[in-house]
Amino acid sequence: MGSYQQISYAVADGIATITLDRPASRNGYTVRMAQELRDAFGRADADDDVRVAVLTGAGRDFCVGADLSGGVFDVTGAGDGTFPPLDREPAGAVSSRIYAMNKPVIAALNGAAVGAGATVPLAADFRLAATDSKLGFPFTRRGIAPEGGSSWFLPRLVGLSKALDWLSTGRVFGAQEALEAGLLRSVHEPDALLDAAYDLASEIAKHTAPVSVAITRQMIYRMSPLGSPDSSYELDTLLVADLTQKPDAAEGVASFIEKRAAEFPTAVSDGLPEYLPWESEG
Repeated sequence: MGSYQQISYAVADGIATITLDRPASRNGYTVRMAQELRDAFGRADADDDVRVAVLTGAGRDFCVGADLSGGVFDVTGAGDGTFPPLDREPAGAVSSRIYAMNKPVIAALNGAAVGAGATVPLAADFRLAATDSKLGFPFTRRGIAPEGGSSWFLPRLVGLSKALDWLSTGRVFGAQEALEAGLLRSVHEPDALLDAAYDLASEIAKHTAPVSVAITRQMIYRMSPLGSPDSSYELDTLLVADLTQKPDAAEGVASFIEKRAAEFPTAVSDGLPEYLPWESEG
């Protein structure tokens, strides 16, 4: 792990908080920020003490998109060598890392969430926003194309018609429209947003099995776009036969019968079945 300059990282109570930390620039997105975010999500994913990651922004805005203070888009460069160079454009480098996570990710969107500030959170499992948040995908208004895998994620989240609307017009829209379209899980008063994100994170951390969550989030992503449920049936059959015989299932049943909180013993680092089709992608 290198030294973070543009984000902060902290872990408490099984929750990793990853914060965009350039409030003076309204968390303008840079190559360095992307490198640090990719590293931080990898760090959270590898830490068995982390159950959930919360992504938020310092100051009044989550992220206003690419830092254009230099008059050009900052999208290339290897940086100072602290972190590996990006293998794809900066928003996609982070959203792809979130997509590959074995831990749920909750994005808490305060203030402006525009450009990369809107595309990166599409890969999160949950998006919560403040009542005064403004979101937008302004790429067509800058003469460029959508990034961060948004052309794949957004139609799956809000449908083709709404995705075409937001991506084609590049207009900015409010949290209520995003909520009604299904992009957001919930909307909160600004001073209650982060608490709501932590409440959700705690619910997952305290009541679910880490391996079960890791498998489930990837099953949803990998299986739902397929043309038929046949592959899902096949994988379900393997998992039901296997996981019901494992210690986590025994603990799940025992805690239910005994009316107590479960203490699942299996860690993600050594508990994922080798036969999961995406495990071979490396």
